[in-house]
Amino acid sequence: MRVVSGNYGGRPLKTLAGKTTRPTTDKVKGAIFNMIGPYFEGGRVLDLFAGSGGLAIEAISRGMDEAVLIEKDRAAQAVILENIKMTKETEKFQLLKMPAERALSHLTGQFDLILLDPPYAKEQIVQNLTFLQEQNLLTQAVTVVCETDKSVELPEQIGSLVLTKQKIYGISKISIYEF
Repeated sequence: MRVVSGNYGGRPLKTLAGKTTRPTTDKVKGAIFNMIGPYFEGGRVLDLFAGSGGLAIEAISRGMDEAVLIEKDRAAQAVILENIKMTKETEKFQLLKMPAERALSHLTGQFDLILLDPPYAKEQIVQNLTFLQEQNLLTQAVTVVCETDKSVELPEQIGSLVLTKQKIYGISKISIYEF
């Protein structure tokens, strides 16, 4: 695993041993950012189920200003902190060490990019995106990236967010929502 492109491009990322997280492969990560960017001129990113932190770090590497990462697993938190340290720009990252449901109520400001790769995809994605909209935590130009198993069917619309792109890469399905 590595950072695919941008300021940190080519730098290695640590991942968690075992099956508690399933890190996004470099190929899928590259494909995701080609679908939505591939580069950004600032903004805030929220990685709600951060795992190793690879997606948020990739977003910062490609031009986002600030990332909030949420992860409840202690071993994954340690890996995220190591990966953030590798960037040498730790001030751009904030790690909330708690379950996503609890962290959502602690969030302030608005986000331009939302990264969702939850363990139980459909139910959690719909719930989380509904809450983020209700709390006015999304900018009007927000892009939401959902990574799920290819068998998961997400709705065409979640609140005011509309499914704009969807692609399958191996066992993963990437769904993009926008206002």
